[in-house]
Amino acid sequence: MKRILFLLAVFVLSAAVSGPLMAQDNPFLGTWKLNTAKSKFTGVPAPKEMTREITADGSGAKYSFSGTAADGSAISYSFTTQYDGKDTAITGSGIPGGADTITLKRITPHKSEGALKKGGTEVAKVTAIVSKDGKTATVTSSGKSADGKSMSSVSVYDKQ
Repeated sequence: MKRILFLLAVFVLSAAVSGPLMAQDNPFLGTWKLNTAKSKFTGVPAPKEMTREITADGSGAKYSFSGTAADGSAISYSFTTQYDGKDTAITGSGIPGGADTITLKRITPHKSEGALKKGGTEVAKVTAIVSKDGKTATVTSSGKSADGKSMSSVSVYDKQ
């Protein structure tokens, strides 16, 4: 009986600890603020400010973006990904390139690559890299803006 209780206690403790440990496997998780001084936008105006919050969602992650566009309009969109390279719906306003889906795939623990699509057609490629110390994320993208013009950006985010 003591052995069964011991095994049950170990199982419960393991389950309680595994959530935080799984979160540590994803350096993308957390709240990140755009550092406009270190970022560069070409062919598209830079947002006045942007925050992205990434939270664990099962084996994947939920991304939520909020901020203010260059014209003063609100930016607020989100999506949930499994990092499996499959299309995931994006909902909200101020979505880059007017995209309606995104694909993301983890290449290494600190790097993901993907594409933004609108109506099934790719409008931008994106690469995100979190620094080894976990304090900076750099998101590089290139493609077409919502009005069809070429654009590129290097967005540098600082972890909060």
